[in-house]
Amino acid sequence: MTRVLVTGVRGKTGAPLAGLLLARGVEVLGGSSSHPGTVTLDGVRPTSFSWDDPAGWDPALDGVDAVYVVRPDRADSPELIGALLGRAAPGTRVVLLSEQDADYEGPAGWAPRCEHAVRESGHDWTVLRPSWFMQVLTDPRFYRDQILEAGHLPFPSGGRSLAWIDARDIAAVAAQALLEEGHAGRVHEITGPEALSLPRTAELLSAALGRPVTHQESSVADQLEGLEGFERDLTALTFARVRAGSFSAVTDTVHRVTGRPARSLAAFLDDAHLRP
Repeated sequence: MTRVLVTGVRGKTGAPLAGLLLARGVEVLGGSSSHPGTVTLDGVRPTSFSWDDPAGWDPALDGVDAVYVVRPDRADSPELIGALLGRAAPGTRVVLLSEQDADYEGPAGWAPRCEHAVRESGHDWTVLRPSWFMQVLTDPRFYRDQILEAGHLPFPSGGRSLAWIDARDIAAVAAQALLEEGHAGRVHEITGPEALSLPRTAELLSAALGRPVTHQESSVADQLEGLEGFERDLTALTFARVRAGSFSAVTDTVHRVTGRPARSLAAFLDDAHLRP
């Protein structure tokens, strides 16, 4: 039986990926924090895994055929990813969750360096570069409460569009890359079926919610309020890239890899049951 370690198994891509792998008869080791008891997904074998505890990496990697690496948003990620993969057995397949159009330099070339750590690991690798997750619109940690309570979508887009992607479609591409041939050495730029302006995104939210939602062209400074250090630098860069159009390109990767089209934002919102 194929055995796959899914880091961040409780996350937006990790949870649906685990379900897809289990449906294909794969043994899934779910690594999420240093407390295995937090992993409660049916069929997933809870596994202690923390980027802050390298002593637990060897047991988590023991006997695995492939690893899905959710890049941690921290300054030392390139070094951590390289160290983790240095402990993986020869022949282990690696799939890294990166970000769309990741060939940029700041801060300190962070995203390219994360990818470089995978490319130079000596393992068969695939890099996934998704656009912005649709799930940020329905997650209370991001925009959901502002949409539901105030009817506003504050977003410093600079007039640019985003090719929103459903995290479940990213998971479907990841499953193929982990289990099927033909993905080694490939970089998959993953987007939804269309690039949408933020006003158009707000229109679709309005239709799903049944009452008006408006886009507010907020400032990047507003988005940085309360953030410090690396998180602040990375967030500032992310919105600068939004305003430069880095997330507006549309690809057919989901259809090409999985055989079905990427889910539209309208379809995603219909499934999300946003109405309170």
